Amino acid sequence: MVNLQRDRFDDAPRDVARVGAHRAEHPRLNGWIVLLWSFVAALILIVAGTLVSFVLMGRITFDSAPVQSPTPAAETGVVDTSYRVLILNATPEEGLDVQMRDVLIGAGWEGGSVLNSGAASSDYPVTTVIYVSDEDEKAARGIAEVIGGAEVQQDPEYPVLSGGEGKQVAVVIGLDRSGT
Repeated sequence: MVNLQRDRFDDAPRDVARVGAHRAEHPRLNGWIVLLWSFVAALILIVAGTLVSFVLMGRITFDSAPVQSPTPAAETGVVDTSYRVLILNATPEEGLDVQMRDVLIGAGWEGGSVLNSGAASSDYPVTTVIYVSDEDEKAARGIAEVIGGAEVQQDPEYPVLSGGEGKQVAVVIGLDRSGT
């Protein structure tokens, strides 16, 4: 057998867990740092990929001037209290025609020019102001504004109040105004 000389390392205790370079970092801390850097790198890649895909799809633009789409001019109505108004309650709820009549009288219509009644059906979907001729459209839009919004529709075949004489508009109360 080979006979080796003793040196200073022969007296070192054998139960020390360190082997090799004694200045190395603790291996427990390296795992958490690597995991943290992995999460940061993944987050950066995900955000960058998302931004690039949005730019390529056109959802994000870097133009300095925003593009404005042309909006159609909203037609406004004219409140003309000289029109006769027929209010028809086309809902199962009683009294909506009376409430609508009170709204129009409160807005300036005379009591005799606002008539209210029940409609033949009780399932009309949307409250609609119906006018007969083109010159009545602005007045119909004005009534729609007074009653708090309604669709406006032209129907030249709609029955007239006074046998075709005078200016007139009809309001059909729909289920959108009904609480039932």
